[in-house]
Amino acid sequence: MLRIAVPNKGSLSGPASDMLREAGYRQRRDTRELVLADPDNGVEFFFLRPRDVAVYVGSGTVDAGITGRDLLLDSGADAVEHLPLRFAGSTFRFAAPAGTVTEVSQLAGKRIASSYTTLVRAHLATKGIEPAAVVHLDGAVESSVRLGVADVIADVVETGTTLRAAGLEIFGEPILRSEAVLVRRTGEEPPAGLEVVTRRLQGVITAHEYVLMDYDVPVELVDAAVAVTPGFESPTVSPLHNGESAAVRAMVRRGDTNRVMDALYEVGARGIIVTSIHACRL
Repeated sequence: MLRIAVPNKGSLSGPASDMLREAGYRQRRDTRELVLADPDNGVEFFFLRPRDVAVYVGSGTVDAGITGRDLLLDSGADAVEHLPLRFAGSTFRFAAPAGTVTEVSQLAGKRIASSYTTLVRAHLATKGIEPAAVVHLDGAVESSVRLGVADVIADVVETGTTLRAAGLEIFGEPILRSEAVLVRRTGEEPPAGLEVVTRRLQGVITAHEYVLMDYDVPVELVDAAVAVTPGFESPTVSPLHNGESAAVRAMVRRGDTNRVMDALYEVGARGIIVTSIHACRL
């Protein structure tokens, strides 16, 4: 069976489990379960710390895993991103007390605290910057400046509220834009069975991002309406019994739904109906 590592806790855990469930895989009923076999789908899940997932994948202990792009790169493991999963998005940024550091070039000789020291060192190396020290902390990085451990921090930023509360200000371009990713071992062909998992997860991603839109439109206005809803590849157009109108079905990005409905109505479409997509294969 294909062995897949799944985050056992943290912000990645719930959404990862939800996505796998939507993809048709079994899910554990007790959070204390560390291993879950799904023989019907030829998969065995191992619930591990998010930070350890890439390490296990890189060592070949498991075939694939779900983790964050930031955790993957910071691990230094022999693992590579296989598929971005479009959830748990965040940015990795530098921050310092307001007015003290405003550019990345000013980090030379500074003490930088982070939970992602490998990632920070690699980023600074590409810019030719040599800090005084990169201090590893497992948590509460934003407190390190006030406690005198560091001059600057590098941390995952979602809203920035915690940083502002600590008197810190973000500066420079993002070090990294992260999200949840499916990873596999570097330098090897994808293991048997991973293609099926990939298709299923891609189907879930597409189902989250698109809806089905159905509407009726006079035959002479079909081209104008189809220009508004070109679909994923091409819309389906079927003649109605009255011979004067056509029924059109197309996939539309979920976030554009109301704008597209307004545009279709202006064109002359009526009976516009939107339906969620539960699953798909494209």
